[in-house]
Amino acid sequence: MSLTVVGAVVALAASAVLAQSGVSVAQPPVRVDQAVEHLGAQVDLPAGAWTDTPLEVELPRVGVYALDADVRGRLSGIPSVNTYISARLWNDTSDSVVPDSERLVNQIIDHNTGDALTGSNQTAPISELVRVDGPTTIRLQARRIDAVGSATVAQIYSDGAGRTSLRFERVSR
Repeated sequence: MSLTVVGAVVALAASAVLAQSGVSVAQPPVRVDQAVEHLGAQVDLPAGAWTDTPLEVELPRVGVYALDADVRGRLSGIPSVNTYISARLWNDTSDSVVPDSERLVNQIIDHNTGDALTGSNQTAPISELVRVDGPTTIRLQARRIDAVGSATVAQIYSDGAGRTSLRFERVSR
């Protein structure tokens, strides 16, 4: 074999290797077993109704998941007022409440005379375990209850002073 032929074979082999360098083997899908989401906007709460927030997580597959939320509630009102915010985790997939996930987030009670505005911000945690049979969407819901008077502001809030978040972690099959 001449050196020219050997050189041509080596050059062809090198070109084939270089041409294939941009080709990769398909990788298996990454299984996400934990994530955290943050509320990106304030949610105004009407009186008496459970209200969906845009804060949700997607549980990717069958298993038991630890769910953790930090829910910031913002309230104000003019006395006499007794108003509060409750929150819960809602299973959008099965259209049902996550058992035992209801929490009192914030309450103001002011029966003083006068019309000075009163208000507060509070953050409440929610921690529960949930077993799911397949991909499942979990959402944060909240409601406002006006026992006396009416809130002038009732919101689930999230900003640099305090975030509302929802987290999951798969803990078993």
